[in-house]
Amino acid sequence: MKEASNPKFIRLGNNIRIGSATFLCHDGSVHVFNRAFGLQLDRVGKIDVRDNVFIGEGVMILPNVCIGPNAIVAAGAVVSRDVPANTVVAGVPAKPVAKVDELIERWKKEFEEMPWASLIAKRSGEKDPAIEPELDRLRIEHFFGDSTR
Repeated sequence: MKEASNPKFIRLGNNIRIGSATFLCHDGSVHVFNRAFGLQLDRVGKIDVRDNVFIGEGVMILPNVCIGPNAIVAAGAVVSRDVPANTVVAGVPAKPVAKVDELIERWKKEFEEMPWASLIAKRSGEKDPAIEPELDRLRIEHFFGDSTR
């Protein structure tokens, strides 16, 4: 998380990954008008990120938003409304673009066609130091046509 206006009002679930994102729990503009008009108002809200959520780079999350569970917020999105469970959102403002379960099915099909799929299937965890050099070689060869870079 890059920045949070008040971490006390942010709740993070389990199994989440956050890129360089900004979480805004306060609406700072209220202070300008409090001063200008002699008011004593407050505009603050919570941000609730449920389990199994990915938040991409450059995301901005505004107050009073709940994300997920099982959701993806695409890079650069501005989240001003709740993100339903099992939903991928993107854009400014963030809008639903896909369902997570449908995306996973597409990923499975793409994965089966990768020349390194059998190596990934042998991994123990996210990275396996014994497999990574060969995995990199196969990826470079697939992407660029040779592995002598």
